[in-house]
Amino acid sequence: MKNWFIYILLIISISACSKDEIEVYEPTPMPLSIPQIFSQNIIPPVIPNNNPQTVQGVALGKKLFFDKKLSGNETMACASCHSPQNAFTDITPTSVGIDGTFGSRNSMPLFNLAWNYGERFAWDGKELSIERQALEPVQNPIEMHSEWDDVVNKLQSDPEYPELFRLAFKTTTITKELTTKAIAQFERTLISANSKFDRYSLGQATLTAQEENGLNVFLDETKGDCFHCHGNPNNPLWTDNIFHNNGLDSSFTDLGLGGVTGDTNDNGKFKSPSLRNLAYTAPYMHDGRFNTIDEVIEFYSTGLQTSSTVDPLMKKVTQGGVNLSAQDKADLKAFLLTLSDPSFLTNPDFQE
Repeated sequence: MKNWFIYILLIISISACSKDEIEVYEPTPMPLSIPQIFSQNIIPPVIPNNNPQTVQGVALGKKLFFDKKLSGNETMACASCHSPQNAFTDITPTSVGIDGTFGSRNSMPLFNLAWNYGERFAWDGKELSIERQALEPVQNPIEMHSEWDDVVNKLQSDPEYPELFRLAFKTTTITKELTTKAIAQFERTLISANSKFDRYSLGQATLTAQEENGLNVFLDETKGDCFHCHGNPNNPLWTDNIFHNNGLDSSFTDLGLGGVTGDTNDNGKFKSPSLRNLAYTAPYMHDGRFNTIDEVIEFYSTGLQTSSTVDPLMKKVTQGGVNLSAQDKADLKAFLLTLSDPSFLTNPDFQE
Protein backbone atom coordinates (compact mmCIF):
# COMPACT_ATOMS: atom_id res chain seq x y z
CA MET A 1 0.00 0.00 0.00
CA LYS A 2 2.84 2.37 0.89
CA ASN A 3 4.49 1.74 -2.47
CA TRP A 4 1.23 2.46 -4.32
CA PHE A 5 0.87 5.73 -2.40
CA ILE A 6 4.40 6.82 -3.37
CA TYR A 7 3.71 5.85 -7.00
CA ILE A 8 0.53 7.95 -7.10
CA LEU A 9 2.35 10.95 -5.61
CA LEU A 10 5.06 10.58 -8.24
CA ILE A 11 2.47 10.54 -11.06
CA ILE A 12 0.80 13.67 -9.65
CA SER A 13 4.17 15.41 -9.36
CA ILE A 14 5.13 14.60 -12.96
CA SER A 15 1.73 15.75 -14.21
CA ALA A 16 2.04 19.02 -12.30
CA CYS A 17 5.50 19.65 -13.75
CA SER A 18 4.24 18.98 -17.28
CA LYS A 19 1.33 21.34 -16.72
CA ASP A 20 3.64 24.04 -15.40
CA GLU A 21 5.94 23.66 -18.41
CA ILE A 22 2.99 24.15 -20.79
CA GLU A 23 1.73 27.17 -18.88
CA VAL A 24 5.07 28.97 -18.70
CA TYR A 25 6.05 28.32 -22.33
CA GLU A 26 6.20 31.45 -24.48
CA PRO A 27 7.26 31.76 -28.12
CA THR A 28 10.60 33.48 -28.60
CA PRO A 29 10.27 37.19 -29.47
CA MET A 30 11.70 38.16 -32.86
CA PRO A 31 11.62 41.94 -33.31
CA LEU A 32 12.02 43.12 -36.88
CA SER A 33 15.56 43.98 -37.89
CA ILE A 34 15.09 47.62 -38.83
CA PRO A 35 17.56 48.90 -41.43
CA GLN A 36 19.59 51.99 -40.60
CA ILE A 37 18.17 53.85 -43.59
CA PHE A 38 14.69 53.35 -42.10
CA SER A 39 15.50 54.04 -38.48
CA GLN A 40 17.08 57.39 -39.27
CA ASN A 41 14.36 58.58 -41.65
CA ILE A 42 10.95 57.14 -40.80
CA ILE A 43 8.96 56.13 -37.74
CA PRO A 44 8.88 52.53 -36.45
CA PRO A 45 6.89 49.81 -38.22
CA VAL A 46 3.32 48.79 -37.41
CA ILE A 47 3.22 45.55 -35.39
CA PRO A 48 -0.24 44.58 -34.03
CA ASN A 49 -0.40 44.01 -30.29
CA ASN A 50 -2.33 40.80 -30.88
CA ASN A 51 0.24 39.39 -33.30
CA PRO A 52 3.79 40.08 -32.06
CA GLN A 53 6.69 38.78 -34.12
CA THR A 54 8.14 35.51 -32.81
CA VAL A 55 10.72 33.06 -34.10
CA GLN A 56 8.15 30.28 -34.14
CA GLY A 57 5.43 32.40 -35.74
CA VAL A 58 7.70 33.56 -38.56
CA ALA A 59 8.90 30.00 -39.21
CA LEU A 60 5.32 28.76 -39.37
CA GLY A 61 4.30 31.65 -41.60
CA LYS A 62 7.14 30.94 -44.00
CA LYS A 63 6.16 27.27 -44.26
CA LEU A 64 2.54 28.24 -44.92
CA PHE A 65 3.53 30.87 -47.50
CA PHE A 66 5.19 28.21 -49.65
CA ASP A 67 2.67 25.42 -48.97
CA LYS A 68 0.33 24.45 -51.81
CA LYS A 69 -2.12 22.90 -49.33
CA LEU A 70 -3.68 26.33 -49.08
CA SER A 71 -5.13 26.04 -52.59
CA GLY A 72 -8.14 23.99 -53.59
CA ASN A 73 -6.28 21.42 -55.70
CA GLU A 74 -2.94 21.83 -53.90
CA THR A 75 -1.12 23.19 -56.96
CA MET A 76 -0.61 26.80 -55.85
CA ALA A 77 0.94 28.54 -52.87
CA CYS A 78 1.11 32.20 -51.91
CA ALA A 79 4.61 32.12 -53.43
CA SER A 80 3.20 31.09 -56.82
CA CYS A 81 2.10 34.69 -57.45
CA HIS A 82 4.63 36.25 -55.05
CA SER A 83 7.94 34.70 -56.02
CA PRO A 84 11.14 35.62 -54.12
CA GLN A 85 13.01 35.73 -57.44
CA ASN A 86 10.73 38.55 -58.61
CA ALA A 87 10.72 40.59 -55.40
CA PHE A 88 7.61 38.64 -54.38
CA THR A 89 5.50 39.29 -57.46
CA ASP A 90 5.23 37.38 -60.74
CA ILE A 91 6.03 38.04 -64.40
CA THR A 92 2.56 38.11 -65.97
CA PRO A 93 0.43 41.25 -66.39
CA THR A 94 -2.28 39.69 -64.22
CA SER A 95 -1.99 36.52 -62.18
CA VAL A 96 -3.44 33.13 -63.07
CA GLY A 97 -5.29 30.99 -60.55
CA ILE A 98 -5.47 27.23 -60.05
CA ASP A 99 -8.17 26.81 -62.72
CA GLY A 100 -6.15 28.62 -65.41
CA THR A 101 -8.23 31.79 -65.17
CA PHE A 102 -6.43 35.13 -65.12
CA GLY A 103 -7.53 37.82 -62.71
CA SER A 104 -7.79 41.52 -63.46
CA ARG A 105 -4.91 42.76 -61.31
CA ASN A 106 -1.15 42.51 -61.29
CA SER A 107 0.32 40.85 -58.18
CA MET A 108 1.75 43.56 -55.95
CA PRO A 109 5.33 42.89 -54.81
CA LEU A 110 5.70 42.20 -51.10
CA PHE A 111 8.31 44.09 -49.11
CA ASN A 112 8.47 46.68 -46.35
CA LEU A 113 4.79 46.03 -45.60
CA ALA A 114 5.15 46.80 -41.89
CA TRP A 115 5.79 50.45 -42.77
CA ASN A 116 2.42 50.89 -44.50
CA TYR A 117 1.14 53.14 -41.75
CA GLY A 118 -2.37 53.51 -43.18
CA GLU A 119 -2.76 49.71 -43.03
CA ARG A 120 -4.64 49.61 -46.36
CA PHE A 121 -3.41 46.83 -48.61
CA ALA A 122 -3.98 45.69 -52.21
CA TRP A 123 -4.22 47.97 -55.25
CA ASP A 124 -7.63 49.21 -54.16
CA GLY A 125 -7.04 49.32 -50.40
CA LYS A 126 -9.79 46.84 -49.63
CA GLU A 127 -7.79 44.97 -46.97
CA LEU A 128 -7.18 46.79 -43.68
CA SER A 129 -4.28 44.72 -42.34
CA ILE A 130 -1.76 42.19 -43.57
CA GLU A 131 -3.62 39.52 -41.60
CA ARG A 132 -6.91 40.31 -43.33
CA GLN A 133 -5.23 40.56 -46.72
CA ALA A 134 -3.94 37.01 -46.33
CA LEU A 135 -7.49 35.67 -45.92
CA GLU A 136 -8.84 36.65 -49.32
CA PRO A 137 -6.67 34.86 -51.93
CA VAL A 138 -7.34 31.43 -50.42
CA GLN A 139 -11.09 31.70 -50.91
CA ASN A 140 -11.01 33.77 -54.10
CA PRO A 141 -12.54 31.62 -56.88
CA ILE A 142 -10.09 33.00 -59.46
CA GLU A 143 -6.99 32.65 -57.30
CA MET A 144 -6.46 29.71 -54.91
CA HIS A 145 -10.13 28.68 -55.11
CA SER A 146 -10.38 26.89 -51.79
CA GLU A 147 -12.46 27.13 -48.62
CA TRP A 148 -10.90 28.03 -45.31
CA ASP A 149 -12.66 25.16 -43.54
CA ASP A 150 -11.02 22.75 -45.98
CA VAL A 151 -7.62 24.36 -45.53
CA VAL A 152 -7.88 24.23 -41.75
CA ASN A 153 -8.89 20.56 -41.89
CA LYS A 154 -5.90 19.73 -44.10
CA LEU A 155 -3.52 21.56 -41.78
CA GLN A 156 -5.06 20.01 -38.68
CA SER A 157 -4.61 16.50 -40.05
CA ASP A 158 -1.03 17.16 -41.17
CA PRO A 159 1.62 15.39 -39.04
CA GLU A 160 3.63 18.60 -38.53
CA TYR A 161 1.32 21.60 -38.38
CA PRO A 162 -0.45 21.09 -35.01
CA GLU A 163 2.89 21.11 -33.20
CA LEU A 164 4.11 24.11 -35.20
CA PHE A 165 0.96 26.02 -34.25
CA ARG A 166 1.49 25.03 -30.62
CA LEU A 167 5.00 26.43 -30.72
CA ALA A 168 3.86 29.64 -32.40
CA PHE A 169 0.52 30.26 -30.67
CA LYS A 170 0.39 27.83 -27.70
CA THR A 171 -2.46 25.81 -29.13
CA THR A 172 -2.74 22.81 -31.42
CA THR A 173 -6.20 23.92 -32.54
CA ILE A 174 -5.68 25.47 -35.96
CA THR A 175 -7.89 28.32 -37.21
CA LYS A 176 -7.84 30.54 -40.27
CA GLU A 177 -7.13 33.51 -38.00
CA LEU A 178 -3.98 31.92 -36.58
CA THR A 179 -2.95 30.78 -40.06
CA THR A 180 -3.09 34.31 -41.46
CA LYS A 181 -1.40 35.71 -38.37
CA ALA A 182 1.56 33.43 -39.03
CA ILE A 183 1.68 34.37 -42.72
CA ALA A 184 1.56 38.05 -41.76
CA GLN A 185 4.48 37.60 -39.36
CA PHE A 186 6.58 36.13 -42.16
CA GLU A 187 5.54 38.83 -44.63
CA ARG A 188 6.57 41.57 -42.19
CA THR A 189 10.11 40.20 -42.26
CA LEU A 190 10.35 40.82 -46.03
CA ILE A 191 12.44 43.95 -45.74
CA SER A 192 14.31 45.47 -48.68
CA ALA A 193 16.79 48.21 -47.85
CA ASN A 194 20.11 47.41 -49.52
CA SER A 195 19.90 49.11 -52.91
CA LYS A 196 22.69 51.18 -54.40
CA PHE A 197 20.76 54.30 -53.47
CA ASP A 198 20.42 53.10 -49.87
CA ARG A 199 24.18 52.69 -49.71
CA TYR A 200 24.62 56.09 -51.35
CA SER A 201 22.36 57.66 -48.73
CA LEU A 202 24.50 56.09 -46.00
CA GLY A 203 27.73 57.35 -47.57
CA GLN A 204 28.75 53.86 -48.70
CA ALA A 205 28.44 54.28 -52.47
CA THR A 206 28.51 56.97 -55.14
CA LEU A 207 26.12 57.71 -57.98
CA THR A 208 27.19 58.23 -61.56
CA ALA A 209 26.60 61.62 -63.15
CA GLN A 210 23.69 60.10 -65.08
CA GLU A 211 22.11 58.67 -61.93
CA GLU A 212 22.50 62.00 -60.13
CA ASN A 213 20.82 63.83 -63.00
CA GLY A 214 18.07 61.21 -62.95
CA LEU A 215 17.45 61.96 -59.28
CA ASN A 216 17.22 65.65 -60.14
CA VAL A 217 14.71 64.89 -62.90
CA PHE A 218 12.72 62.81 -60.41
CA LEU A 219 12.60 65.67 -57.89
CA ASP A 220 12.18 68.60 -60.32
CA GLU A 221 8.56 69.82 -60.50
CA THR A 222 9.24 71.18 -63.99
CA LYS A 223 10.54 67.82 -65.21
CA GLY A 224 9.67 64.38 -63.80
CA ASP A 225 7.81 65.67 -60.75
CA CYS A 226 7.66 62.10 -59.38
CA PHE A 227 8.30 62.71 -55.70
CA HIS A 228 4.80 63.72 -54.63
CA CYS A 229 3.52 60.14 -54.91
CA HIS A 230 6.77 58.20 -54.66
CA GLY A 231 8.73 60.04 -52.01
CA ASN A 232 12.27 61.32 -51.94
CA PRO A 233 15.59 60.40 -50.33
CA ASN A 234 14.06 61.20 -46.93
CA ASN A 235 11.36 58.59 -47.51
CA PRO A 236 13.17 55.30 -48.16
CA LEU A 237 9.85 53.51 -48.79
CA TRP A 238 9.66 55.26 -52.18
CA THR A 239 5.88 55.40 -51.99
CA ASP A 240 3.32 57.46 -50.11
CA ASN A 241 1.08 54.37 -49.79
CA ILE A 242 -1.82 56.59 -50.88
CA PHE A 243 -4.32 56.10 -53.69
CA HIS A 244 -4.18 58.25 -56.82
CA ASN A 245 -5.70 58.44 -60.29
CA ASN A 246 -2.45 58.90 -62.19
CA GLY A 247 -4.03 59.55 -65.59
CA LEU A 248 -3.94 56.01 -66.94
CA ASP A 249 -7.43 56.12 -68.47
CA SER A 250 -10.14 58.58 -69.41
CA SER A 251 -12.83 56.06 -68.36
CA PHE A 252 -12.64 53.08 -66.04
CA THR A 253 -13.34 49.39 -66.36
CA ASP A 254 -11.74 48.91 -62.92
CA LEU A 255 -12.92 51.46 -60.35
CA GLY A 256 -10.03 50.81 -57.96
CA LEU A 257 -10.53 52.51 -54.61
CA GLY A 258 -13.96 53.72 -55.78
CA GLY A 259 -15.14 50.13 -55.99
CA VAL A 260 -14.29 49.74 -52.30
CA THR A 261 -15.53 53.04 -50.88
CA GLY A 262 -18.51 53.53 -53.21
CA ASP A 263 -17.44 57.15 -53.62
CA THR A 264 -17.34 58.18 -57.28
CA ASN A 265 -14.59 60.65 -56.40
CA ASP A 266 -12.36 57.61 -55.76
CA ASN A 267 -12.96 56.00 -59.15
CA GLY A 268 -9.76 55.14 -60.97
CA LYS A 269 -7.57 55.56 -57.89
CA PHE A 270 -4.97 52.91 -57.11
CA LYS A 271 -2.21 52.62 -54.52
CA SER A 272 1.12 54.16 -55.44
CA PRO A 273 3.48 51.17 -55.62
CA SER A 274 6.97 51.44 -54.22
CA LEU A 275 9.66 52.20 -56.79
CA ARG A 276 12.01 49.79 -55.05
CA ASN A 277 13.06 46.74 -57.03
CA LEU A 278 11.66 47.94 -60.36
CA ALA A 279 14.37 45.92 -62.08
CA TYR A 280 12.61 42.72 -60.97
CA THR A 281 8.88 43.53 -60.84
CA ALA A 282 7.80 44.04 -64.46
CA PRO A 283 5.15 44.34 -65.79
CA TYR A 284 3.91 47.54 -64.19
CA MET A 285 0.67 49.26 -63.09
CA HIS A 286 -2.36 47.64 -61.46
CA ASP A 287 -3.20 45.76 -64.65
CA GLY A 288 0.35 45.10 -65.80
CA ARG A 289 -0.15 47.06 -69.00
CA PHE A 290 3.45 48.30 -69.27
CA ASN A 291 6.19 45.75 -69.90
CA THR A 292 9.23 47.97 -69.33
CA ILE A 293 10.39 50.92 -67.26
CA ASP A 294 10.86 52.80 -70.52
CA GLU A 295 7.14 52.39 -71.28
CA VAL A 296 6.23 53.72 -67.84
CA ILE A 297 8.45 56.77 -68.27
CA GLU A 298 7.01 57.39 -71.74
CA PHE A 299 3.48 57.20 -70.34
CA TYR A 300 4.21 59.92 -67.77
CA SER A 301 6.00 61.92 -70.44
CA THR A 302 3.41 61.83 -73.23
CA GLY A 303 0.53 59.47 -72.35
CA LEU A 304 -1.50 61.01 -69.50
CA GLN A 305 -5.27 61.01 -69.96
CA THR A 306 -7.81 63.36 -68.43
CA SER A 307 -10.76 62.18 -66.38
CA SER A 308 -13.03 63.61 -63.70
CA THR A 309 -10.95 62.11 -60.87
CA VAL A 310 -7.44 62.58 -62.21
CA ASP A 311 -5.13 63.62 -59.40
CA PRO A 312 -4.24 67.33 -59.18
CA LEU A 313 -0.63 66.19 -58.86
CA MET A 314 -0.81 65.26 -62.56
CA LYS A 315 -0.27 68.95 -63.27
CA LYS A 316 0.58 68.51 -66.95
CA VAL A 317 -2.23 66.12 -67.87
CA THR A 318 -3.70 68.60 -70.36
CA GLN A 319 -0.34 68.55 -72.18
CA GLY A 320 -0.31 64.76 -72.22
CA GLY A 321 2.47 64.54 -69.67
CA VAL A 322 5.71 66.08 -68.49
CA ASN A 323 7.35 65.88 -71.94
CA LEU A 324 10.83 64.83 -70.91
CA SER A 325 13.75 64.98 -73.28
CA ALA A 326 15.33 61.72 -74.43
CA GLN A 327 18.32 62.40 -72.18
CA ASP A 328 16.17 63.07 -69.14
CA LYS A 329 14.24 59.86 -69.76
CA ALA A 330 17.45 57.85 -69.90
CA ASP A 331 18.81 59.55 -66.79
CA LEU A 332 15.57 59.04 -64.88
CA LYS A 333 15.65 55.33 -65.70
CA ALA A 334 19.26 55.10 -64.54
CA PHE A 335 18.28 56.63 -61.20
CA LEU A 336 15.22 54.40 -60.78
CA LEU A 337 17.39 51.32 -61.23
CA THR A 338 19.54 52.39 -58.28
CA LEU A 339 16.51 51.64 -56.08
CA SER A 340 16.70 47.91 -56.80
CA ASP A 341 18.12 45.58 -54.17
CA PRO A 342 19.59 42.33 -55.59
CA SER A 343 20.33 40.96 -52.13
CA PHE A 344 16.60 40.91 -51.42
CA LEU A 345 16.10 38.25 -54.10
CA THR A 346 18.68 35.89 -52.63
CA ASN A 347 18.17 36.38 -48.89
CA PRO A 348 18.08 32.81 -47.54
CA ASP A 349 15.53 33.80 -44.91
CA PHE A 350 13.03 34.41 -47.69
CA GLN A 351 13.59 31.25 -49.75
CA GLU A 352 11.48 28.12 -49.63
